[in-house]
Amino acid sequence: MNTEILIDEKIEKLKEACRLHGMRVTPQRIEIFKEVAKSCAHPDAETVYEAVKSKMPNVSVDTVYRTLASLEELNMIIRVDNLLPKARFDADLRPHYHFLCTKCNEVYDIFFEEGEELTLPKSAEAFGQIKDYNLQIRGICKKCLNKHDGK
Repeated sequence: MNTEILIDEKIEKLKEACRLHGMRVTPQRIEIFKEVAKSCAHPDAETVYEAVKSKMPNVSVDTVYRTLASLEELNMIIRVDNLLPKARFDADLRPHYHFLCTKCNEVYDIFFEEGEELTLPKSAEAFGQIKDYNLQIRGICKKCLNKHDGK
């Protein structure tokens, strides 16, 4: 399916989520969400700000941070990792892993093969209501390994 069609579908879901939660559907909110949704690089807030600012010069850094937080509350994006130097965001809510490079801080999506699935231990429910879950794998990516081997 075309990437633009997928993003348009996600934007329609965002509009519906905003309406259900009594939030305004603003051009800034849509543009900020679109920047996260179209990226495979799991952008941080500053990257989103720079991209949105080029299209909407009056947008503020504060607006971007507040909007990213509200998009998280609406379950439209997830925060990838709290241990990275900067919070990174992902709008792809399909079940998948994240590979986090401990050298360059790149984040890569790992999707399931046919028949594979991530199962949650039953004991996890003992701690409370589960909103979502995300498996993160830490290691050194091929780019960093190749740089090291080349030296």
